[in-house]
Amino acid sequence: MSGGTPTAGGLMRQRHSQGYASSSGDDLEDDACSRIRTQSPRAQSPPKFVETRTWIEVLENVIWLGSAVFIIYLGDWHSNFINILIHDDRIKRTPLYLGLFGVSLNVAYFVYTSMLVFGVRKSSERWELSSIDALPYLTTVGLLSFCLFCFALWPIWSFLTLPLVFTLFMAGMVILPYMVLGTLKQQQPSDMFRID
Repeated sequence: MSGGTPTAGGLMRQRHSQGYASSSGDDLEDDACSRIRTQSPRAQSPPKFVETRTWIEVLENVIWLGSAVFIIYLGDWHSNFINILIHDDRIKRTPLYLGLFGVSLNVAYFVYTSMLVFGVRKSSERWELSSIDALPYLTTVGLLSFCLFCFALWPIWSFLTLPLVFTLFMAGMVILPYMVLGTLKQQQPSDMFRID
C-alpha cells in the first residue's frame, strides 16, 4: 500500500494529488489514474477534422456575397451604397449611428469570446467562458440594430429596405468566419499526467 498524509486518526491517502505518481503499481485504482502517459509516434498531434462543404453551401455563400456586392455597387442606381450612407440627407442619422453601435457591440463580443475560447484547453470550460447568459441580450441588440437600420434607410428604398438590410446581414455572416486576425491554434498540453 502507498503511504498518505498523517491525520488525527491515521493516514489519509492522496488519490487526487496531481503530483502523485505510483511507480510500483501498489494499488490498481490509484495506479490507473496516476500512470504516466506515453505517446506513440502516430498520436503526437490531434486528428485534423477537414470541413468539407457541399456545392449547395458554396453556391448559397456566393449568392449572398454577390447580392451584397450588387447592393453596395449599385446603391440607388445613381451612386453606390457607401456614398449614399455618407452624403445622402434623406437618411435619419441618429438611428443609423445607434444601429452601427449595436452591430459593433455584437461583433466585439463575438471576437472577444472567440479569442478567449482558443486559450482554454478543456471543452467543458469553453462553454463556461463564453457566458451564454449574455446571448439573449446580444440577440435583442442585434434585432434592435436591424430595426434601426430599416428605420434609418426607409426614406430611400421603402419596402426594399427589409431585404436589403437582411442581405447585407447574411453577407456579413458569410464573411465573418474568414476574418480571423491570425491562425489561432489550440495550445497542446505540456504536462504528461492525467488531471481529470
